[in-house]
Amino acid sequence: MTQDQAPNTAASTAASTAANTAASTAPSSIPTPAALRRPTPAPASPAKPSTNADTAPSSANGASAALSSSMAFGRVDDDGTVYLNAPEGEVRVGQYAAGTPQEGLAFFARKYEDLVVEIDLVTARLGDGRAKPDQAAAVIERVRGGLAERSFVGDVAALERKIADAETAREAAAVRQAEHRERMREQTKAAREALVNEAETLAESTSWKTTAERYSAIVEEWKALPRSDRSVEQELWKRLSSARSAFDKRRRAHFAKLDSERKEAMAQKRALIEQAQKLAESTDWGPTAKALKKLMEDWKRAPRASRSDEDKLWKRFKAAQDSFYSAMKAADSARDAELAPNVTVKEELLAQAEGLLPLSSGKGLSETKRTLRSIQDKWDKAGDVPRSERSRLEGRLRKVEDAVRKAESQAWQQHDPEKQARAESTANAFTDALVRQEAELAEAQAKGDSAAVRRLEQSVESTRALLEAAQRIAR
Repeated sequence: MTQDQAPNTAASTAASTAANTAASTAPSSIPTPAALRRPTPAPASPAKPSTNADTAPSSANGASAALSSSMAFGRVDDDGTVYLNAPEGEVRVGQYAAGTPQEGLAFFARKYEDLVVEIDLVTARLGDGRAKPDQAAAVIERVRGGLAERSFVGDVAALERKIADAETAREAAAVRQAEHRERMREQTKAAREALVNEAETLAESTSWKTTAERYSAIVEEWKALPRSDRSVEQELWKRLSSARSAFDKRRRAHFAKLDSERKEAMAQKRALIEQAQKLAESTDWGPTAKALKKLMEDWKRAPRASRSDEDKLWKRFKAAQDSFYSAMKAADSARDAELAPNVTVKEELLAQAEGLLPLSSGKGLSETKRTLRSIQDKWDKAGDVPRSERSRLEGRLRKVEDAVRKAESQAWQQHDPEKQARAESTANAFTDALVRQEAELAEAQAKGDSAAVRRLEQSVESTRALLEAAQRIAR
């Protein structure tokens, strides 16, 4: 249908049906004017159909009033030509020949109402933030184009004001959007910088597992942030990636070194196990025990393998040791059983030796020594005893031997003239030295030579102590 030709009744019906269909399928962002002008109310109950009078929505009265108000801005000639009373004068908007003049005027008034609904809707949605400025600009431009075409009947001045209000709302929304984007840009930048700083701080960490998990989380947090300034993001990502790569490089080097050390440790400990297994069958108990002790020291000094490998290797090494020591213990037990009778013999000899104590002046020291030597000869001939009894028995005999040796030493000191003379000679030498040092000390004190005084005082003190010791020996 052109501007100069009105639709017939069938065309009008089809247009109305299409408008209703479009209203039911239009996107939720900005519904079509037809959907707002002719809302389809939900049925109250399916039980009984209602008449048109019962189901007419209350908004229909308001729409009818608005339609009548718009129709007041136009007129229709007898031939169906419709005119708009515009601020610049009367404007021919089209012709309607499919019905009465009043229906033709209503047709063009509805076109005006469509523009009003569309501009009111976008203004409202700009106010509550549900419409974006660029989307609103397209709607405003479309309504402004419809206003310029003058293919409607309605209040031109009111529509111009509505367009101006919508444009003002769009500009305010654009400012808010720009401010919001700037805030988001700054917040996003700050969040990315925080992630980068944390990543750089972690680059030198040695908590390998925890830090690697945190780097993965940082990357996920980075991806979740909204995109903003591409150049800034690229620069920050370069820093984050560099820190992460540095950590990964150090981590790989650490574990490579650790793996190498563990392999070396396994090689060393396998060699120790082989040596221990060879010694496990030896019956040369003493030297083998020392060799196994040396292997244990080497084992402790060797680097550690992984925990699981270390446990397996240690079980093999310990099994070789246990095998040897079990055999040695069994051999010792058999030998101790053979030596057990010797304990009784040496207990009897100890009773004889301990009977020599305490040494008295009535018994001659020479006779005591001869008796002890006889006991010692019998002791040696009695043979070895079990290891568990050896220290106890030998300790008891040693006490008797020490007592006899001490008594002999005291007797010798008391009856040794040569030693007495040497002690007196030493005491006299220390006496002469002390007299000389005291004279030198007195001379140094008279001269006020403090260094010499200190040195001579130490010498005098030392010589006096030696003299007293020599005098005690000479008595």
